[in-house]
Order: sequence, then structure tokens, then C-alpha cells
Amino acid sequence: MEILLTIIIILVSTKVFGHLAVMIGQPAVLGKLVIGIVLGPALLSWVNHSEVFQVFADIGVLLLMFLAGLETDTKQLKENWKPSVAVAVIGIIIPFLSAFGVGSMFGFDLNHSVFLGVLFSATSVSITVQVLKEMNVMQTRESTTILGAAVVDDILVVILLAFVMSFMGGDGAADVSIPMVILKKVIFFAVAIGAGIYLVPMLLKLASRFKVTVPVTSAALVICFAFAYFGEMLGMAGIIGTFIAGLFISQTNFKDEIEHSVEPIANALFVPFFYVSVGLSISFAGVFGQLWFLVVCTVVAVLSKLIGGFAGARLTGFDKLSSLSIGSGMVSRGEVALIIGTTGLSSGLLHQDYYTTVIISVILTTLIAPPMLKKFFLQIKENH
Repeated sequence: MEILLTIIIILVSTKVFGHLAVMIGQPAVLGKLVIGIVLGPALLSWVNHSEVFQVFADIGVLLLMFLAGLETDTKQLKENWKPSVAVAVIGIIIPFLSAFGVGSMFGFDLNHSVFLGVLFSATSVSITVQVLKEMNVMQTRESTTILGAAVVDDILVVILLAFVMSFMGGDGAADVSIPMVILKKVIFFAVAIGAGIYLVPMLLKLASRFKVTVPVTSAALVICFAFAYFGEMLGMAGIIGTFIAGLFISQTNFKDEIEHSVEPIANALFVPFFYVSVGLSISFAGVFGQLWFLVVCTVVAVLSKLIGGFAGARLTGFDKLSSLSIGSGMVSRGEVALIIGTTGLSSGLLHQDYYTTVIISVILTTLIAPPMLKKFFLQIKENH
């Protein structure tokens, strides 16, 4: 029963290191990410990837984004759709061109440089969400813009990836159809919105009549995972599905009951596995020979997303500080870029020799983002 020992190690270490991070003025999530690196193959090798571990981590990130949807102000989200689109679009163009330039500078051919651009165009706000929740700023205009931009970013990057896979070659590239990728996205949102408006409230009302324990929470989790499953079927990240499920459930009378019952389940058991899983991707083998590439890649990755998000926010009416906070919220590449990296490796569009270094760069953006985010949001709070 090795998984039981793994659960004990992860739950104890993430809480202790999260607390230590807060004690030194950093977000708790930073400590939880760092302990993942310490526990993983890079250092102690106390925790390793297994099928059960990955299932726990996957459930953790799905529940994290579900809770983000529950806590998002939908009115603010509707009002801020223009900034969200601007932040997403400019926040893809600048990182794409910057990473392409890095690839070219280090002698990558056209295909590999383009793929590096796609990889660093991605954004993952699952870590960002936890920082925003810790600071109790999920309802602000800046936060809703970040979350809206993340949804748009995911759609555009998946389409961009499909485009690159189709035209740049690689294993299975001939099977990629751009019109089909776009059609799947349209179908997903059409069905998700229809189900969210009509089916979700009905299912929750029906569940509330059941004479069993926590029927409404169980129904909410079924809806959450069903949206994720449907999204994955149609090529969307599962976290987008659960975020949208949370948004629609937040419009019902059951929002508070569901939030108060799901949050302990998520944060007590599953979410810590997600944090540790990020660190497990790191191995330092062969990296020191590519140290200069790692430094350049990471600096460019952080600055390009920060500048892209900042520019998109400034162009749509945010002040400098709010624009910086939005830009910093888009910096983390997280699990989205890790998935794209694995895809690139298997299709031959990412050099095997550079894979580990690129993955470490992705992890570093995920470690750098939380302190930046906390700094800018604290300044906003002080100014208000």
C-alpha cells in the first residue's frame, strides 16, 4: 500500500512548506510547488509518478478550477470580455515571436523554433487561481480578466498547436484537420452553454430531493467531471470544462452549499497532489550543459507573457498597476505547457536534447509567477 505512505508524505509536506512560505511573506502555493521538486526525482526521490498519483493530481487541478468558476463574478466576467480577449491575443503573439526568436538564436530549424513559440504561448492559471483565492481577490476586475483570458488563451493555443502539427510535420500530423479542431471548439461551447443554462439547475434541483447524504454536492461533482470529460473528448483542456461548470453552478441557489462542501475535499486531499506533480517533472540530468539556454528561455518566457498581458490590459483601459497584475497572472505555463511539450517530443517537433531544459523553464515560470502576482495585488489593495 505504497500510495498510503505517498498520501501521508504529500499532505504533511505541502501543509508544512505552504505554512513556511507564508511565514516568509510568500504565497503558500510557492512552498507547495518547491516541496514537489524536493520530494521528486530531482532531489530526494521519495515520491514518484504512478497511475494512482496522476489520477489524484488530475482530480486536484479539475476541482481547483471548478472552485475558481464557483467563486468568479460572472457579471464582471461579462463586462470584461474585451480586456480578456485582448490580454489573451497579445499574450500569445508576443511570447510566440519571442520564443521563436530564442529558438532561432540557439540554432533551431524553422519547425522546432515555431513549436517552441507555441509551447511558450500557453498559459495555465490553475496556480494563479490558488494565489488569488489565498488573497481573497477572486471577485476583482483584474482576477476575472485573468480567468477570462485563460479560457480564450486555451482555445487559441490549441488551434495554433493543431495548425503547427498539421503543417510542420511530425508523427500523426496528417491526421490533424484545422476546420475539425475549430468545429469541435464551437460544439463544446454550444453544448456547454446550453447544458449550463437549462440542464445544470434542473439536475441540482432534482438531486436536492434525494433522501441520501450530500446529494447536491454529489450532483455538482458529476456535472463538474462530465463537463471536463466532454471537453477532453473535443480537444479542450478538462480544466476549462470544470471552470465553466463552476460558472453555471454559481448562478444557482446551491452555490454556497456546493462551495463549502467541495473546497475541503479538494484542498485537504487532491489539490496537494497537483502541486507536487508539477515538481515531479523536474530532473537536472544534462541541464548544466544548457544553462545559458535555460536562463534565456526562462527570462524571455516570463517577460513576454508579462508584457503581453500588460499591453492587452492597458489597451483596454486598465491602469499600470492593474495591467501588471493581469500580466503576472498569465506568466505561469503550468500543466498546459507540460502537455504541449510532451506532444512535441512524441511528434519530433521538440528536440529530445532540449526537452528537459524546456520543461524546467516551464516549471520556473510557474514558481516565479506566484510571488509576482502577490506583490502586484498587494499594491492594488494598499492603493484602494
